[in-house]
Amino acid sequence: MAYKLFAAIYVGSSEISMKIYEINGRKSFRQIDGVTKIIELGKDTYRKGSLSTTSIRQVCEILNEFKKKMHEYQITDYRAYATSAIREAENTEFILDSIKRNVHLLVQVLSNSEQRYMNFKGLVAKYKNFHQVVSKNTAFVDVGAGSVQISLFDKNNLSVTENIPIGAVRIRDYLSIVGRQSGRLDQIIAEYVESDIVTFRNLYLNDKEIKNIIVVGEVVETIKRMMADFDIDEQISKDQFTAIYNRVVTMNPQALAERYGIPYERATLVLPTILIYKSFLNNCKADEIYIPKVDFCDGITAAYMDEGSRVVFEHDFTEDILASAYSISKRYKCNRSHVERTSDIALKIFDSVKKIHGMGKIERLQLQIAAILHECGNYINMHNGAENSYYIVANTEILGLSHKERMEVANIVKYNMLYLPDYARISSELDGADYLTVAKLAAILRIANILDKSHLQKIEDISVSIKDSQMIIFANTYEDISLEAGLFETGADFFEKVYGLRPVLRQKRSV
Repeated sequence: MAYKLFAAIYVGSSEISMKIYEINGRKSFRQIDGVTKIIELGKDTYRKGSLSTTSIRQVCEILNEFKKKMHEYQITDYRAYATSAIREAENTEFILDSIKRNVHLLVQVLSNSEQRYMNFKGLVAKYKNFHQVVSKNTAFVDVGAGSVQISLFDKNNLSVTENIPIGAVRIRDYLSIVGRQSGRLDQIIAEYVESDIVTFRNLYLNDKEIKNIIVVGEVVETIKRMMADFDIDEQISKDQFTAIYNRVVTMNPQALAERYGIPYERATLVLPTILIYKSFLNNCKADEIYIPKVDFCDGITAAYMDEGSRVVFEHDFTEDILASAYSISKRYKCNRSHVERTSDIALKIFDSVKKIHGMGKIERLQLQIAAILHECGNYINMHNGAENSYYIVANTEILGLSHKERMEVANIVKYNMLYLPDYARISSELDGADYLTVAKLAAILRIANILDKSHLQKIEDISVSIKDSQMIIFANTYEDISLEAGLFETGADFFEKVYGLRPVLRQKRSV
């Protein structure tokens, strides 16, 4: 059977790891080798703001060891990703340049939303019981070194995802001094964690009953070793979890390291991690905790296979991204009927001029998200709605979008309503967003938004025809669309400037 080898490399905040997978002709994958090096890069970044020269040198040495193993397996296909320790460092560009010069590997830095989305893909790909578990209200708790991502599923559908800055390394390092002085590190960490978890509960849980919790993170492997002492595989009841928690609290890191054969540095993260789990369990009153054997390298591999259409997942990840956008829209009291109709019209225009704009499925998704969120700023102040919408989108993580992609959506939302200046005038304000992508998608959204300006969904449907230098939009309706027709020319001017096509609106009576 034909197969290929693939290497997934993870440059994390408390470890650097590489796993080698066999991807076979049946469109599945299995791990055949792996190596992990414990190195606390997060300690440098979270305390000092940047990685030291020594840490950068150690990263290069470890990656060179990984590269030799890749050569042994004759692997040429790989993905290497770095997360918060490098993402939040002041010297990120110098770190990546040093890796490029000294190791000759391409390491990409993920935004938090990309990182958690990749972890989520690994969970769906490897955890066979995923859909069965999330058929009931479920929380997916991803504990990283620098933060925690909590995603809520309501009967298989993602409803909320939120990032909380209380990661294991950050908690341990911020509170260890206070804990040593008081002698009750567990209580101090518990209080520190509890405040943020309670805030999350009050914002998102309300009366919602969470039945299950699925947890992942860098310390999960250590907790699974402890579970073996209690004859537990992956499903833990509250009483069993309490027994594990009590064991962690009564053992110092050195004792944990010796008993479970783990590095001391990893053992220091067990208490902060399990306290996060305990706090969330207490605040949502879940029945069960599930700890599947899934790590970030599995997520890298699942994302690689999804990217190349090498595997067909039962789960629709795009729907999760859209659910995340709709959750934000709901939070800011957007008119659901209006944003859905605007989205439908915008996507039909996008598909009709696909050969002209040359954009793909990522941009199509960005347009859809922008349509869903284009009026969220009205919740703050209707006078500056477009500006407010920009700031909301720019500062709210959207599952699966990179920083660049999110900033493009933010600017699309903004210039859907406002005049778009020339590139030279706003290049410094784009924050990584591509000007042409913003212009092309904002021009489409402006037309779509105008066609439901009344918010009454008077236009049931549209069809689009390209003829000569015109884009003719046939509006299917019996309603009076004088308002929409009157405003249409203002949107048509901008669209023509961007595409060289003049939009023309024609009413087509519904049958």
